Amino acid sequence: MEKDQVAITGGLIVIGGSSGSLDALLLMLPLLKKDFHTPVILVMHRNTTTGTALTELIASRTHLEVKEADEKDKLMPGWIYIAPPDYHLLVEEDGTLSLDISEKVNYCRPSIDVNFASAAVAFKEKLTAVLLSGANADGVEGMMRVKKYGGKNIVQDPQEAIVPFMPEQAVLSCEVDMITGAAGIAAILNEL
Repeated sequence: MEKDQVAITGGLIVIGGSSGSLDALLLMLPLLKKDFHTPVILVMHRNTTTGTALTELIASRTHLEVKEADEKDKLMPGWIYIAPPDYHLLVEEDGTLSLDISEKVNYCRPSIDVNFASAAVAFKEKLTAVLLSGANADGVEGMMRVKKYGGKNIVQDPQEAIVPFMPEQAVLSCEVDMITGAAGIAAILNEL
């Protein structure tokens, strides 16, 4: 098997969040095991002028390689790719990433829905989507697509979420495989 095919055969994890989700991420990421090989994409609603602060913060809390996603990045095992501010991040069927500046979805760019939907088409049953704390319903439509293509959906327990609206909407609107706290999500991801 060629090196570039490893990520495709091993699956993909996509994590989306908004208000309050950074706390969950900072709890989850240090709990990922040292030999964690699945590529991870983070789509966070954030200020368009934050620069590299989020990437640096995430990198300081995990042993995985972390980078802000670039056009045509090839997904690699054990890497975390962060959607850049003001771009939708798409997953292509060949395991590469694309940046898109089309209109906002759910008032957001990057949109969790856009990322989850493109990842669902590319990875089908090898995709795991995680939706964290947030103040709007971005991610819910994407989770519906994840299920349509055979993937798994995990939602942060709304009772644990700092802003429960986003995970509540997912639980009410689409098929969810697991509802758990941030530490529980990390444990599930370690078992994939």
